[in-house]
Amino acid sequence: MLIGVIGGSGLYEMSGLTDRREEEVRTPFGSPSDKFILGNLDGRDMAFLPRHGRGHRIPPSDLNFRANIFGMKTLGVDRILSVSAVGSMKEEIVPGHIVIPDQFFDRTHGRIGTFFSDNIVAHIQFAEPLCSTLMDVVHDSAKEAGATVHKGGTYICMEGPAFSTRAESRIYRSWGVDVIGMTNQTEAKLAREAEICYVTIALATDYDCWHKEEVSVEAVIKILQDNVSMAREIIAKAVPKIPEERTCRCKSALENAIITNPDTIPPETKENLRPIIGKYIS
Repeated sequence: MLIGVIGGSGLYEMSGLTDRREEEVRTPFGSPSDKFILGNLDGRDMAFLPRHGRGHRIPPSDLNFRANIFGMKTLGVDRILSVSAVGSMKEEIVPGHIVIPDQFFDRTHGRIGTFFSDNIVAHIQFAEPLCSTLMDVVHDSAKEAGATVHKGGTYICMEGPAFSTRAESRIYRSWGVDVIGMTNQTEAKLAREAEICYVTIALATDYDCWHKEEVSVEAVIKILQDNVSMAREIIAKAVPKIPEERTCRCKSALENAIITNPDTIPPETKENLRPIIGKYIS
């Protein structure tokens, strides 16, 4: 079992890793955001990737989501803990709180959110887009770490990089969403196609612009720094609790999902997608 961590805004390094090394991974979809940092945490093998690259160089719309998730799959990752800074859309989710969402609403446009586009088609089930097993583990670990944590809720994924207008923010609130971010829905969909368990650790840094209180940049940065420290502690507590064996449905998400006749799939496509489809199509 190899556990992956995708670090969002502020989380560019994974502390506590032993036997640390870097590995550059090439994929059929181009280069991931950065080199993967491999190591061991409390007896578990880990792979860490800074989502936006070290130094925060890549905006949300330019992220190569396919390369990032495919790189994880190539390395042997079967669980991903994804850390993401978000805005709160509800009064009770106070900046500094942690949210473990269980749903997504997609407001992005133009992103490639599937591995199945080159003469091969697959339709995965995505009604429950996050792994329930990982959600339970992360939620319990967050409570143990002393975080104020909200389990469940909807993460609305906007395109960015600009934040919402006040009108947009108010409309999103009227839809009943809980937090707003720019990355995790696309990751979750690709992780499901790759049969990787995926969970979001959403770090609320501010109220979105719907709120009457305007928060200074300095205050947001301070909250982000505190949240990142808490996220590291949550991950450290969660990793030993993750079961060795997977009993969730994530591990067989592609079973019966590939619609294309195998005889019509080009050999190059089969080869490129072998880490994902190899157990179903030879």
